[in-house]
Amino acid sequence: MAESTPRESAARSHRSLPRLIGQLILGAFLLLAGISHLTVNREAFQAQVPAWVPLGTDTVVVLSGIVEIMLGIALLALHRWRVPVGWIVAAFFVAIFPGNISQFVTATDSFGLNSDLSRGIRLAFQPLLVLWVLWATGAWRAWRTRVPAERTS
Repeated sequence: MAESTPRESAARSHRSLPRLIGQLILGAFLLLAGISHLTVNREAFQAQVPAWVPLGTDTVVVLSGIVEIMLGIALLALHRWRVPVGWIVAAFFVAIFPGNISQFVTATDSFGLNSDLSRGIRLAFQPLLVLWVLWATGAWRAWRTRVPAERTS
């Protein structure tokens, strides 16, 4: 049996049922959110696109919906690639954060977020989504336990 590298051993040891469940829930959430971008909540998502984005609001909603669908599928199906997928999903959540800030600053009502308090609570949850995906995919732990290239040679 071939020996595994320290990185492979670390990645295997980070698999757990709670992490897997967290990853699958987040994947399903992203898949459903992406589908709703393209269907029933299209107008609500359009209201959240900041005015400074150089593309049309519908284009942004469609593109972000497609990306969310792909990321959701990746979280649900690409378990072997969960760490890089985790970093990509985290980067996506960071990339859309300015839109959530814009909704708060401009007091844009959408999805029942019709008060500064409700929009502020949503802002607080965005960083939690980043932490959730990094935990569930093991991305943060894999980064913390990585073996520098010079030590593995």
